[in-house]
Amino acid sequence: MERNMFITNPSAHLPFSYTFTSSSNSSTTTSTTTDSTSGQWMDGRIWSKLPPSLLDRIIAFLPPPAFFRSRCVCKRFYGLLFSNTFLEIYLQLLPPRHNCFLFFKHKTLKSYIYKRGGGGGANDDGSNKAEGFLFDPNEIRWYRLSFPYIPSGFYPSGSSGGLVSWVSEEAGLKTILLCNPLVGSVSQLPPMSRPRLFPSIGLSVTPTSIDVTVAGDDLISPYAVKNLSSESFHVDAGGFFSLWAMVSSLPRLCSLESGKMVYVGGKFYCMNYSPFSVLCYEVTGNRWIKIQAPMRRFLRSPSLLESKGRLVLVAAVEKSKLNVPKSLRLWSLQQDNATWVEIERMPQPLYTQFAVEEGGKGFECVGNQEFVMIVLRRASLQLLFDMVRKSWLWVPPCPYSRGSSGGVGSGGSEGEVLQGFAYDPVLTTPVVSLLDQLALPFPGAC
Repeated sequence: MERNMFITNPSAHLPFSYTFTSSSNSSTTTSTTTDSTSGQWMDGRIWSKLPPSLLDRIIAFLPPPAFFRSRCVCKRFYGLLFSNTFLEIYLQLLPPRHNCFLFFKHKTLKSYIYKRGGGGGANDDGSNKAEGFLFDPNEIRWYRLSFPYIPSGFYPSGSSGGLVSWVSEEAGLKTILLCNPLVGSVSQLPPMSRPRLFPSIGLSVTPTSIDVTVAGDDLISPYAVKNLSSESFHVDAGGFFSLWAMVSSLPRLCSLESGKMVYVGGKFYCMNYSPFSVLCYEVTGNRWIKIQAPMRRFLRSPSLLESKGRLVLVAAVEKSKLNVPKSLRLWSLQQDNATWVEIERMPQPLYTQFAVEEGGKGFECVGNQEFVMIVLRRASLQLLFDMVRKSWLWVPPCPYSRGSSGGVGSGGSEGEVLQGFAYDPVLTTPVVSLLDQLALPFPGAC
């Protein structure tokens, strides 16, 4: 049996349908239903007489898409999202995580535009809302999420614990909003303590705490920006608050370009460029360290991601002067926080095709548990890698994107590329109530 499985031609017939609407048969009504997994017949009269408390526990385990479909059944199901009793059950049961990816369109590296309305933002049709594209790697299905409650002048910067962070675009004292896309809630963090232009931002949200670290792009004058300092925000259920405390200085000669950080095991990681290395901020130790990247002189388009509690580096390797085939590789950082071990390499026939499609324009990667999504810049193709099954799969284009070729990243306007985040949708995030104690005004409220 081959160790890797992949589709060698993105235009070939895929093992799933391009139809993204759910199919149902409403012409037949019977008193029994069929379990699609076990094939057993179940009496509908028994299901209709289940105690509400037991039924709520069953519904709490539904994946978010199935839960929102169930809200169309009746008034009681519709109101579960606003029922404190149901949400308490939901939090107590801790249903399995539904690992997804959330993508947004943006233009160039330091020109994120998600304006409500035209102007080349997230929506070019004049609609007053920002828009994201949710991809479910388990079902190979796309969904569309709207963010009408996000003020204009904010761009998405990260995701953790079911919350998506949005940062103000204008240079100066940045403001961060945390929103839950499923329920439309928005909470604001206080402005940062130091003016910045386009900093790298890390977010970690647990059921009882919120941690944010911001680094680089200090706006020391209207004409000068340097990567000098970092600051952190912390709030937890124990009553401890730390509102943008200045932390240790960044290592010398830092070049932060991605704008993103990855949180793994109490540490924030981000890529350093020219030459490539990895910067690590230890939250408890309050210090920055620099970690040498593997094969740093031969990397192209490196990305950091979290996978099952470990830090993974994904990059193309191109050693033009040596007799080593070009490839795309994955390394895992070991517990000593210094050693890298190669854990996977893209099969050579697939990489040959990947290189043709990518055309040297670069790519970005985002990971969520066992899944890695590789997004080709200025192209309508994405490649999904399952680390457990060792399978590679070309993803069908998003039907909700308005790009010229119908896929996310195909470019609804010139220069438009993708920004992706790991996203685990949850129905409620009570930790944001801790921010309400700060009594902050909401910016740009209409």
